[in-house]
Amino acid sequence: MENPFVSTETETSVLTPEALGKEIFEGKGMCATCHKADVETSGPSIKDISKIYTDKKASISLFLQGEMDPIVDPSQYEIMKANLEITKAMTEAELQALETYMLSIK
Repeated sequence: MENPFVSTETETSVLTPEALGKEIFEGKGMCATCHKADVETSGPSIKDISKIYTDKKASISLFLQGEMDPIVDPSQYEIMKANLEITKAMTEAELQALETYMLSIK
């Protein structure tokens, strides 16, 4: 079984959940295509997403699994559906790492 905390770039280095989340965000998650740290592009900024999920005590991971309705910008949900197919296939550990990374952006 693949260890989600081992970097795919260098199989010998172990990543923290935040570092793994950043790697997923910028890589296979395809999140960086539409989301930047503190600038709204085609999607809301990570900073805005983090604030809203923190304020509402909601789970980014549950949203990315398709188990929660969008709360940041529901009008963008249709555009994001293709990427949700990618995140729905992720392991719980990968989703938690992705959420940890996103919530670290303040």
